[in-house]
Amino acid sequence: MSRILVIDDDIHIGNLLQEALEGEGYQVSRAYSGTEAVLALNRVRPDLALLDLMLPGLSGEEVLPKLAGIPVIVVSARADVDSKTALLLGGAADYVTKPFVLRELLARVAVRLREAPARPGGGLAFQNLRLDPEARTVCVDGRDVRLTRTEYAILKLLMANPAQVVTKSALLDRIAEDTPDCTESSLKTHVSNLRKKLRDAGAGDCIESVWGIGFKMKTE
Repeated sequence: MSRILVIDDDIHIGNLLQEALEGEGYQVSRAYSGTEAVLALNRVRPDLALLDLMLPGLSGEEVLPKLAGIPVIVVSARADVDSKTALLLGGAADYVTKPFVLRELLARVAVRLREAPARPGGGLAFQNLRLDPEARTVCVDGRDVRLTRTEYAILKLLMANPAQVVTKSALLDRIAEDTPDCTESSLKTHVSNLRKKLRDAGAGDCIESVWGIGFKMKTE
């Protein structure tokens, strides 16, 4: 059962979303502020998040980097193109404008969850690349690839959600949980070394740079 985190301070909208999502068979948790959302992430990591922008405490824009590696659908009354573009480039997987059509939103949720990578045995998969978080191993076509702790942390985060761009700041913030051995100045070198190892192992050029923003798994 997929778990969805609804981050919205509007109780009525939150109740509507929870009832509809639970009716579709999802497990729903709630956060009513940006600060509460960050605390919730420390307890349980959801499979998808619905994120409002106008939140007490931390704003939606401030929460978004904390959700790196999780598909995020922004649900906001802001309809201007600049806001949508900035958030999509900043890591959001989708953007729905309030007031929304509930049936359309549920369809978008289903699509984003379907795009999540297969996780056989709790692992991550992308094309011929497999990552096992429990054994901390990476293999290409069944052959082990030896990565440094930092390279492994970067790959793990990118593979966790190949459909979205992970910004440099979000990448540094999230991998700090696994390794302190990465700074803004060294990130490019770590990614370059990781790419070479995967390419040499037969995975091809599977990591794509999005100029000035960050990185993502190359899906085309």
